[in-house]
Amino acid sequence: MSDPCLDGDWHPVAISASVPAGARLATRLLGRDVVVWRGADGAVHATEDRCPHRGTRLSIGKVQGDEIVCAYHGWRFAGDGRCLHVPAHPALEVASQTRLCARTHHACERYGLVWVCVGEPAKPVLPFPEFDDPHLRIVHCGPYEVGAAGPRIVENFLDMAHFGWIHGGILGDLDHTEVGDYQVAPFDDGAGGTGVIATGCRFWQPRTNSLAHDGSEVEYTYRVLRPLTAILTKLPEAQEGFREAISLHVQPLEQERSRVFIILAMTNFADPDEALRGFQDTIFAQDLPVLENQRPARLPLASGAEQSMACDRLSLAYRRLLREWGVRWGVIAE
Repeated sequence: MSDPCLDGDWHPVAISASVPAGARLATRLLGRDVVVWRGADGAVHATEDRCPHRGTRLSIGKVQGDEIVCAYHGWRFAGDGRCLHVPAHPALEVASQTRLCARTHHACERYGLVWVCVGEPAKPVLPFPEFDDPHLRIVHCGPYEVGAAGPRIVENFLDMAHFGWIHGGILGDLDHTEVGDYQVAPFDDGAGGTGVIATGCRFWQPRTNSLAHDGSEVEYTYRVLRPLTAILTKLPEAQEGFREAISLHVQPLEQERSRVFIILAMTNFADPDEALRGFQDTIFAQDLPVLENQRPARLPLASGAEQSMACDRLSLAYRRLLREWGVRWGVIAE
């Protein structure tokens, strides 16, 4: 299925550190087979996971120098897709023959992730200024495999009303379920990030983060900048000076299957990485059964398709954005 909006956007496909020089990684993106690989020069590439000769997956081949080599007949391809050598015809001038090229996609690295765009990029990778703040520590969590549509995952990330029911004893409890009034407005950070922002989101939590041992009220701010990305910031009242930003990025594998990457940017320099990841793993594992049991599996965008309350104004704003952006993947359009 073609989705011009998502085809022209950047999507995470791997943590950069998991793709060292000489490595190759088979993945899926928007229903397409993609092999992500890194040459000896350190550049990362994304190529259709199919040799144009006889259709063998390039991911079962190998990376040699700055080329990827097909396992079946040894055809060699540069990062830009040009075929450089056909062993069965070593004297053949192949580099200029476009019919022999492997199809490639745009690839880049930002925020410690490898990003791929299967169409022509409409914008750069979204801005996440907290990542570049020298006063904040960065930890990558996941990726998490989810049998759910990407927009359902983003909407759950924006939802506070489930805290007491799904994250009891950590992000909420059943004695504090009320969602107070908050504001939603258009957002433009001037650096390529446009969408909506929710401010004044306050919620009482028993354990606001891995360092907290007592409950307190937390102020959340949510930013939705792209169809499959959302960023929240947290300021617990009981921990003066503590600051945390969490960015969620969805890799749309199939219409109803996704992979989720989470980046933490925080002032917590005390806990080891494993503890911070373990805390986030626990939270995500609690969300997983709900995400995989919503029906319909794709997010319905028609007004009135699902019953909403005042606490859902951010998710309603997100659905309006998806309609305005013309998103088709992972949704049921009006």
